[in-house]
Amino acid sequence: MEYYIRKLSGKVYLERLKRNPTVIIPTGACEVYGPQLPMGTDLLVAQKISELLAERIDALIAPTIEIGESSALSAFECTFALPRKILEDYLEALVNILIQDGAKNFIFITGHAGNVDTVSYIIKKHLNEGIKACQIDWWRFTNANSGEIFDFKGPMAHGHASECGTSVMLYLYPELADCSEMTRVEPKENSFPDVLQYGHFTEKTPNGTLGDATVATREKGEAIVNVCLDRIMEYLNTAF
Repeated sequence: MEYYIRKLSGKVYLERLKRNPTVIIPTGACEVYGPQLPMGTDLLVAQKISELLAERIDALIAPTIEIGESSALSAFECTFALPRKILEDYLEALVNILIQDGAKNFIFITGHAGNVDTVSYIIKKHLNEGIKACQIDWWRFTNANSGEIFDFKGPMAHGHASECGTSVMLYLYPELADCSEMTRVEPKENSFPDVLQYGHFTEKTPNGTLGDATVATREKGEAIVNVCLDRIMEYLNTAF
């Protein structure tokens, strides 16, 4: 069964949407992701989770874009930072077309934190049009559902390209992870966690990893993917 809209004929797409008006929209980024993982990790994971979810609920997967709002990492030269306005305009156009074609339920799999606010804004704009929508902020979602799967907690496990992210990639895309490049970068102590602070990500990490990637394993990645998919299904069974 094919789930990507871009791979279907217009006729089949409209027939499938009429049968099940649920569409999954993955977004991600293209940015430095530690020396061991590809720059497109956020999008690659969001797409694969979308595929696994689509198989469970027979939903379509919408066209997406390769880059996201990565201004937080723009100090690294190997980062494709998309202006938020462009992301907003793209998602607005996409959702409008899908609604016109008959979509009623929207599941955003957001693989990049920089996109979360924009996705939330788009969802809230369209709630009065009778749609249902939710957003899975993937890496925060894994943190909330990790239990005892990982060796560490907090940023050492769930920081950028650390134990969780690297484990998930070792499970979903083992061929794209370079185990010889895994590193450990401990977060600096934050004396003012109650203050919203701003600065270059290069001040926190020299290579894009924040946390411990050296303890990542495929088994941990498989466990968290399965736990998170089950949790998403629990929600969808009550909400949709």
